[in-house]
Amino acid sequence: MKVPSSGDDSNRRLLIGIGIAAAVVVIAGGLSFVLFGGGSGSTGIGGGASPADATKKLEAAGCTVKSVKSLASNDHSVLTPEGTSPKWNTSPPTSGAHYGQQAIWGSFTESLLHAQVVHNLEPRGIFIQYGKDVPQATIDQLQAFYGEHQNGTLLAPLPSLGSKIALGAWTTKDGKPDDGTAYLVKCTDFDEAAYAAFFAANQFKGPERFPMSSLLPGS
Repeated sequence: MKVPSSGDDSNRRLLIGIGIAAAVVVIAGGLSFVLFGGGSGSTGIGGGASPADATKKLEAAGCTVKSVKSLASNDHSVLTPEGTSPKWNTSPPTSGAHYGQQAIWGSFTESLLHAQVVHNLEPRGIFIQYGKDVPQATIDQLQAFYGEHQNGTLLAPLPSLGSKIALGAWTTKDGKPDDGTAYLVKCTDFDEAAYAAFFAANQFKGPERFPMSSLLPGS
């Protein structure tokens, strides 16, 4: 049997050290993916599109895009789930005052309460709401789209929208809670590329940067 030389020992120690370092990198990357998401779609943090790019695609698809300065976060001045706020600056509301308990993340067949939905937007979520006159075929498309973007997303009817579909997001710059923009998009049709661009540009950028595990359907 060959007795290892001191050079062999040094090489072995070097290789072991490299292997350990590589394992640490892989584990750290996996942990980051679990906590904060990776890529796009149902589990990831949106990326690859700017708000301006998303606006262009949405407007080309016939949608209107309203952007306003986002209202203050951590405003729990709406004291009942059914309550409203005179501070809201879009309809349906997309930032600001809200009820202390948010809606459960998911897809619904009944309307949600505005004061709870706003609370869902605060920790990085997006809503999709559709009016009473939106065709069932379009609703089916929205449900399929929701299936690919479940984390941090609410899908629900809002009869007062009539034939419109609304997308809403509350974004902030660098996580600064009172420096941001709220977006309200209204469309008459479903356009997958335009909707996906809106999600990529604006989801998971709200004033409260909670981990993905807190934005799962049913939570």
